[in-house]
Amino acid sequence: MSLEHYFHRYGRATFTLFLINVAVYVVEAVLSGGNFLSIRGSVLALLGQWNYAVLNYGYWWQLFTAMFVHVNIIHIFFNMYFLLTMGRQLERVLGPRRVVMTYIVSGLVGNVLTLFLKPPMTVSAGASGALFGIVGALITISGVVGGNMQAAMMNAFFLFLINSVLPGVNAYAHLGGLLAGIAIGYYYGKVIRRRLTWQYAYGDYW
Repeated sequence: MSLEHYFHRYGRATFTLFLINVAVYVVEAVLSGGNFLSIRGSVLALLGQWNYAVLNYGYWWQLFTAMFVHVNIIHIFFNMYFLLTMGRQLERVLGPRRVVMTYIVSGLVGNVLTLFLKPPMTVSAGASGALFGIVGALITISGVVGGNMQAAMMNAFFLFLINSVLPGVNAYAHLGGLLAGIAIGYYYGKVIRRRLTWQYAYGDYW
């Protein structure tokens, strides 16, 4: 199947984000001596987010690159599965540019929270914060449009809890990404609801 088929199936922005994550993982594996199963700590400290380096060496770009970096093959497999599943749903609702914006903003918020709430020697990596933003936006849009925000918030934070209690999981990145996604989803949910109300009241002739 052609690349265009996957762009159509998953959404152009979602599949592009997928390709970037996979490409970065290939680079990580090469730098780890060709090991595609697990990435060296030194590579994660360089391409991921090493809090000490960000604060003391000015490696602020790591707040961005870390959201495309993964620690092993299982990590990227599950994250990319959820990206393709949830990203394409949000892309159908908000369009490609807003999916990329949600991914990046949520990932950055999660990484900034990690920077100031985790110990300086912490090294973190992964798209989880960005993905929590995508899921948070989806849930919140549904809650706003459907008029049931209480249930939407309960679903969002239940999702956070069950995915953030395992050892080694960066709960701060999850929480930051989720809160960013909720804010984005609330804004666009209101926009969509106003548009639907207008169309219901006046039809499409406006």
